[in-house]
Amino acid sequence: MKTTRNEPIQMVDLKSQYLKIQSEIDQSIQEVLTSCQFIKGPKVSNFERNLAAYLGVKQVISCANGTDALQLAMMALGLQAGDEVIVPAFTYVATAEVIALLKLKPVMVDVDMEDFNTTAAYISNAITNKTKAIVPVHLFGQSAPMELILSLAKEHGLFVIEDNAQAIGADYTLTNGHQQKVGTLGDIGCTSFFPSKNLGCYGDGGALFTNNEKLATKIRSIANHGQSKRYHHQFIGVNSRLDALQAAVLDIKLKYLDQYNAARRKVADRYDEAFQEISQLKTPFRSTHSTHIFHQYTLQAIDFDRNDLIQYLQDKGIPAMIYYPIPLYEQIAFAPFVSKKMSLPNTEKLCQSVFSLPIHTEMGPSTLSYIIEGVKSYFK
Repeated sequence: MKTTRNEPIQMVDLKSQYLKIQSEIDQSIQEVLTSCQFIKGPKVSNFERNLAAYLGVKQVISCANGTDALQLAMMALGLQAGDEVIVPAFTYVATAEVIALLKLKPVMVDVDMEDFNTTAAYISNAITNKTKAIVPVHLFGQSAPMELILSLAKEHGLFVIEDNAQAIGADYTLTNGHQQKVGTLGDIGCTSFFPSKNLGCYGDGGALFTNNEKLATKIRSIANHGQSKRYHHQFIGVNSRLDALQAAVLDIKLKYLDQYNAARRKVADRYDEAFQEISQLKTPFRSTHSTHIFHQYTLQAIDFDRNDLIQYLQDKGIPAMIYYPIPLYEQIAFAPFVSKKMSLPNTEKLCQSVFSLPIHTEMGPSTLSYIIEGVKSYFK
C-alpha cells in the first residue's frame, strides 16, 4: 500500500532553501531589475571576483551553462579535429558530448569501484600520440586522484580540464599537506550552476576557473563571439554568458556554500551510520585526499535488484534516482567513436548497481528518519 505524506519528499528541496534566504535573494534580484543591466554588468563581475576569491584562483569566467564551460575550455586550449581527449565512461553525457561536438575523439576509460572516479592507471593505458587532454570528472562531490593525474599529464605534455560540476567547494589535500579547492588544480576547471547543484542558480549557468591569465583572456573572448574588443573578432567564438539575474542569485548563495556542503555531509553521515549493518548496501567511499560534498548520496546494491528497492521506496513516497544507468560507450550517439566490443567492467557494474537517495541542505530529521526506515524495512 502506498504511504502518503503531507509534504512530498524531493531529491533536492530548492523551495525551502530559497525561503531561508528569500529577503537576500529578492533584494539582489531587485537591484538587477532596477538597474536594467541584464547582460554582464556589476552583478556578473562581482560574482566572478567573489567566486575567484572563494576558490583561491586568479580568474573565473562565467558562461551560460556547464556544458558550454567544457566546450569553451577545449576551444581555448586550441584542440584540433581528430585530437583525442580522455574521459571517464561513467559520467553525465555532457562531458563527452562536447568532445564529439568539436570533432575531437572521446576516449572513454574505466573508473574506480570505490569513489566512481577514473584513475591515473586507467588514463595511462589510454594515452596515444594523438592524446591532447584529460578530463577527470569529480563525480558525486568527491575529487578524482588529481595529484597522480597531473603528474601523468605533465609527463606526456597533456592538458587537464577538470569537470567540477558536482564538487564545487570540495577540498583536495596534496601529499605535502597543501590544500586547494577542487577544480583549481588543472589547466582549467569547469562547473555548472544548474539549480540542483550544490551552488545552483535559478536557471542555467556555468563557469570556468584558471590561474593562467592569458588563457582566461582567450576564454572571455571566445565566449563573446571571439571579440578582443567590440567588432574586432580574433577567434571563431560563441555566445555564452551568465545573465545578471542568475549572478545575483549565485552571489548570495555563494556565501552559504560551505554551510550547504556541511549540511549535506551531515545527512550523508546519518545515512552511513544507518546503513552500515546492511551487507547488501555499500555506502559511499570517503577519500583521504578529498573532502566529499555529496552532490549525490550514491549507494551500490550488492546481489539484489535495485529496481525492486526503488519501486518499494516510491510506494512509500521516497524518491530514488539512478545516475547513470548506461555506459557512455553504449549510447547510440557515440557509436562512431567506440568499438562495438568495448567493455569496461567497473563502469558496467556501477551502471547496473548504483542508486541515489535524497540529499539536500534542508532535510529535516523526521524526513531523514522516514527515508532511513523505509530503506531498512526493505531488508527486514
